[in-house]
Amino acid sequence: MNAGQLAALIAAAFFAVAVCAAVFVLARLARLIAAATALVTSYQAGADDLLAKARATVARADQQLARTHALADGADEVAASMSDLAGQVSAVAGTTRLIAAGMGTPVLRLAAAGHGLRYALAVRRSRQLVGVPRNRARP
Repeated sequence: MNAGQLAALIAAAFFAVAVCAAVFVLARLARLIAAATALVTSYQAGADDLLAKARATVARADQQLARTHALADGADEVAASMSDLAGQVSAVAGTTRLIAAGMGTPVLRLAAAGHGLRYALAVRRSRQLVGVPRNRARP
């Protein structure tokens, strides 16, 4: 065996070791890629669940916002009605003050006179029923 053949044998041995090392590295890389694929798949399933929950939450929030919007519209309508009512009450209050100032005193006087007249008639009738003379003073 001469030096050229020995060099070729050493080169072939190094080449075989390098191929074995490359096969080993590729096998480890394949395992790593398989583990990474499994990890990404599990994260993807978790992310899908999370996205489904997020969509459900957004849908519920949208429903609540729609209800809140309806309530706010109702409150706006009530506020507008209350404003209209306040305007009507203030108009009626002015008319009531006018009526009370203009007709209040005469109506009260008429009511007082009517009450006095009824009272006097009631007293007179009760004396007639009991038989009390008219010219006798009250006790």
